[in-house]
Amino acid sequence: MYPTRQNGRAAFAIFTETVCEGLIPAWHDEKGVPIAYPTEREAEIEIAEMLIEHLEQFIAGERDFDDASISSDFILPVTVLPNGTLCTADGRLFGIKTW
Repeated sequence: MYPTRQNGRAAFAIFTETVCEGLIPAWHDEKGVPIAYPTEREAEIEIAEMLIEHLEQFIAGERDFDDASISSDFILPVTVLPNGTLCTADGRLFGIKTW
């Protein structure tokens, strides 16, 4: 049985698809815990702020336009378990990342 909201809290997380690892949370905190947002809008704002930063880097000549204007990140609803692990609707679990 998959973890449910009874085991944690509903939230939204930003994910990306990688060649090697497949679906993964895009952002983690300094302890390696995947970051979750209370609302979908807060996650959208985080992506927008990242894009703004990348566009500013393009204007400053630090990035190519194609790299600055595109994001492969997307938002999924998740359940955040008490230990910080994210659980997607299809039951995939994403815990602390150890680099």
